[in-house]
Amino acid sequence: MAIYKKERFGIARKIVSNMTAESWETIPHAVVSYEADVTEFMKEYKKLNEGCTDKAKKISINTVVMKIICEGLMAAPKMNCHLKFERKLVRGKLLYHDRVNVSMPVVLPDGRMMTVNLRHMESKSLLKMTEIINDTMRRMQNTNMDEAMFEVSLDNTLKGLKKGKIKQAVLRLIGSKTGKHKVRTLKGDAKKKYYSIPEKDRLTKKDIEQGTVTISNLGSIHRDQTGMCFLLEIIPPQVTAIAVNAVRKQPTVVTDENGNDTIAIREILPLTIAFDHKALDYCDVLPFMKRLDEIFANPSVIHDWKGE
Repeated sequence: MAIYKKERFGIARKIVSNMTAESWETIPHAVVSYEADVTEFMKEYKKLNEGCTDKAKKISINTVVMKIICEGLMAAPKMNCHLKFERKLVRGKLLYHDRVNVSMPVVLPDGRMMTVNLRHMESKSLLKMTEIINDTMRRMQNTNMDEAMFEVSLDNTLKGLKKGKIKQAVLRLIGSKTGKHKVRTLKGDAKKKYYSIPEKDRLTKKDIEQGTVTISNLGSIHRDQTGMCFLLEIIPPQVTAIAVNAVRKQPTVVTDENGNDTIAIREILPLTIAFDHKALDYCDVLPFMKRLDEIFANPSVIHDWKGE
């Protein structure tokens, strides 16, 4: 067997590898799968864009599902917390947030992945959410991802230094700026030109910093997905990560108003919900699933969220 290629980690993969390693080293992951019958919901969704000729205002199914998840999180506030935990002293504290800031992984045109922070999604109409997501994608086109991610990485390193993680901070700085593995950032005129772009037209570290919860839409990457994600990382200090899988058709038991059961082909949306068992128990996730049950049982409510 011969090695035919060597590929060193870029800044994006360095950040992902470090954060996911910390996740599995420090978090006891518990996972719940939730499957919603979205047959009637999909009919209502198709009505949502009727008469819309402006492509920029067309509301995607991903945006509606994100809104539904935000509704669920507001019903289960523990899932939207950050956790401060001291292992040696066995001390823990949950920080409750009155906003849902969504960390949303995005696949870039070059195949790399980055996570953007969409703020205050719980209070936004569907049209406003669409506007924010479209604007984020627009600004992404003007963003040097290596430069933006290095800003985030440097900021995280300095925060670690303030917390007394001196050795870790020094090693990360050495690893990022020396040797064959150093991060390639902009220099000279290229750097000046890049930072002359107004912040409203490019992503900054504020757009990439952690939200209160991660929502990963796997179904949008692979719409023909037949299985589902069974495990995903929770990135501390978050306590919840949610994967949205692809909608699929499958035989389902349907009970009519008289209590009679029949087998029918229905559209099913599977969600994977991972939570930090240090902070949450299964009962803390139940209000989330019950709220989603309510919405999918009465899907016409999505029209009330549309906005103007």
